[in-house]
Amino acid sequence: MDEPSVTLRRLLLWLLLLGLAGVAMELTLLKHYEDTRMLLPFVAMTVAAAGATMRLARPSPRTVWWLRASMMPMMAAGATGAYLHYLGGVEFQADMDPTLSRWQLFWKVIHMQAPPMLAPGVLVQFALLGLVSTYRDPLTVVSRADSAKGVRP
Repeated sequence: MDEPSVTLRRLLLWLLLLGLAGVAMELTLLKHYEDTRMLLPFVAMTVAAAGATMRLARPSPRTVWWLRASMMPMMAAGATGAYLHYLGGVEFQADMDPTLSRWQLFWKVIHMQAPPMLAPGVLVQFALLGLVSTYRDPLTVVSRADSAKGVRP
C-alpha cells in the first residue's frame, strides 16, 4: 500500500474523532440534551466515532464500508438539526414580531445566535471528512485485472 495514503487516511480519521469529541463536549456544556430530539446528534456522533475507530483498529473492506455507512446518520442529523433550529427560530421571531414578511423572518432567523441555524452543519462537515478518508481506499479498489477474474477486495 502507498504509505503516504495510509498515513493521510489515519490522520483524517483522528481529526474526525477529535472534532467529534469537541462537538460532543460543546453540546454537553450547552445542555443539548433537554429534549429527546436533542440527543440525535449524540447518537449520530457515537455511531460515526465507532465507524472511525473500527476503521483505524482493523483496516478491512468491511470496516471501510461500515465507516461510510456510519457517516449517513451524521449527514441526516446535521440536516435535521438545521431544520429544527430554523423552525425554533421562526417560532421565536414570529412571536416577537408577527408583522414580519417571510423574507424578513428568514433573514432574522439565519442571523440568530440562539438557536444557531447553521451550527448543525458541522455534523455534515465531519461526515464529509469521514467519507473523504475512504476515497479510493486501496482496501476497496478493485483493479481491472482482478475485476476480470471476479476477485473482490
